[in-house]
Amino acid sequence: MDHVVVFITAATTDEAQNISNILVSRRKAACVNIVAQVNSIFWWQGKIESADEALLIVKTKATLLEELIELVKQNHSYDVPEVIALPIIGGNRDYLQWLDDETGLKL
Repeated sequence: MDHVVVFITAATTDEAQNISNILVSRRKAACVNIVAQVNSIFWWQGKIESADEALLIVKTKATLLEELIELVKQNHSYDVPEVIALPIIGGNRDYLQWLDDETGLKL
């Protein structure tokens, strides 16, 4: 598993934009898509809650996942932010190469 897609929910689109900028500028992600509004229904502290949130769809390398999680936790308003990763099992090789290039160390 070389590449992953990471889903992160944020309280607002401003927070989503801030986290996205941090991840891309620090090259922990090659690309982040922001879905401005999703409605989430979930268990929290013993009861069912509902919230309007923004969804970040992050493309990165699996080797960067732990650093990405730490950055999200440092810059997120939630006590327990959603950060889940799914493997990319295939895709456009040119795109995956671009993903590698953009998350590599630039001199």
